[in-house]
Amino acid sequence: MTAAKPAHIAMFSIAAHGHVNPSIEVIRELVARGHRVSYAVPASFADKVAETGATPVVWTSTLPTDDEPEAWGTELIDNIEPFLDDAIQALPQLAAAFEGDEPDLVLHDITAYPAPVLAHRWGVPAVSLSPNLVAWEGYEEEVAAPMTAGLRASERGRAYYARFTAWLAENGIDEHPDRFVGRPRRSIVLIPRALQPHADRVDPVVHTFVGACQGDRTDQGTWQRPEAAAGKKVLLVSLGSTFTRQPGFYRACMEAFGDLPDWHVVLQIGRFTDPADLGDIPANVEIHRWVPQLDILRQADAFITHAGAGGSQEGLATATPMVAVPQAVDQFGNADMLQSLGVARHVPMDDADAATLREAVLALVADPQVAARAEAVRAEMAAEGGTRHAADLIETIVRG
Repeated sequence: MTAAKPAHIAMFSIAAHGHVNPSIEVIRELVARGHRVSYAVPASFADKVAETGATPVVWTSTLPTDDEPEAWGTELIDNIEPFLDDAIQALPQLAAAFEGDEPDLVLHDITAYPAPVLAHRWGVPAVSLSPNLVAWEGYEEEVAAPMTAGLRASERGRAYYARFTAWLAENGIDEHPDRFVGRPRRSIVLIPRALQPHADRVDPVVHTFVGACQGDRTDQGTWQRPEAAAGKKVLLVSLGSTFTRQPGFYRACMEAFGDLPDWHVVLQIGRFTDPADLGDIPANVEIHRWVPQLDILRQADAFITHAGAGGSQEGLATATPMVAVPQAVDQFGNADMLQSLGVARHVPMDDADAATLREAVLALVADPQVAARAEAVRAEMAAEGGTRHAADLIETIVRG
């Protein structure tokens, strides 16, 4: 499907891998189809955006980065206030950057609050590209209300809502902040339907699931099985890119699988753990700060993951049995969904000792029903359309 004429499309996101990476292949596809894409993103992701052929529109963010996860605090208000603060200061920057070159369509990550405000100002459609689960019918009553009850009763929480409501009103939007954030008018969901809780209660008029948009990852390099690992099963361990300061957990993984004669372990430890803190490294364990995850999963027999949206999808797309050890935010829900699909075991971090991890991995790999369910989910995902489906939908919307 091709638009009648090339469009100017503006994409907005924050400087976080979990929010840029899911949509990057969609942007690349839109550019390949002849559209001009302006991508508003902080400087740390400008090069990644430029590689797609889109034009980076660099703006200055006040949000904590992936390098400082502790800066997000521990309470709900600590997690949400920074997004409003950032949006208020970013809106004038972004309005100025697009003045005289307004787009025909706005695409935006779920955290990019200025984007739908600008779309409203410009009179163009706004489409959310959601990298994780979306609200279903009844979500507010079942999840949001209990979660935000304390927030709404607190002085700081009331001040947050008052400030958010006033900011929206100043920009001509008469909507409650929770609905503004959680109920987009149109949404393309960049996760497989299998990962969505209560998928049968999600409004299909608003939300379209297109599954993982993974694209070609050859630029990330490849992984070669060492000669010493010939004929062995391969286990990948990764907690993603942010919450990786976990030397005790990595030691438990090495204790669980180190020197098991039939296993080879690839252990990604991220930027925040010193390899010297891990002690003696078993001969069948290789340690890396970063790995080409998808390439390894195509060769792996099992995956210990934090159950982030990206890792969960890659595990499903390669039909790899998973042990989910969630660390934060949506990862706990993802871990439960993976377990409910019958392709994973959810192990809370406090329970993730060597014996538990070993038993979970070995049991999953030995169960033929797990393999059958994993293959069924993989096939369902492949049929969702991914990048091309997302681009087709966007072209339909931009044509009006």
